[in-house]
Amino acid sequence: MRYALIAALIAAPAISLAGPAEKTVEARQGYFKLLGANMGVLAGMAQGKVDYDADAAQTAADNMVVLSTYKLAPLFAPGTSSEDVKDTRALPAIWKDLPGVTAKASDFGAAARAMQDVAGKGKGEMAGALGALGGSCKGCHTAYRAE
Repeated sequence: MRYALIAALIAAPAISLAGPAEKTVEARQGYFKLLGANMGVLAGMAQGKVDYDADAAQTAADNMVVLSTYKLAPLFAPGTSSEDVKDTRALPAIWKDLPGVTAKASDFGAAARAMQDVAGKGKGEMAGALGALGGSCKGCHTAYRAE
């Protein structure tokens, strides 16, 4: 117990050194991890890596729609690009092309809603909608995310 307390006290200053920009990046990465987790469910089923499960597919699609409605502006505060903060792949192009980013976010929302409409109706229907959903993700990755 005493050693755990000492370890916690030693680690505390390191934890508190993260500034607002780093915290914003952490929150943004958390958002995208949620998207990735739900996309992984759908992709795994479409690729046959896991059995198709209508309820799980529908839940993943529903989650992606909810996430598509999240107000992202606070997660993309100025000063949080890959040029400003370590451990982020968000390219400065995001802040130079906000109309383009907004359009791609709208495309993602439309693709997520289309997936939501069919995810629980069968593997074929779900897999058919996956291309547009994945393409909407790739559109942002290609233009606004470093390798």
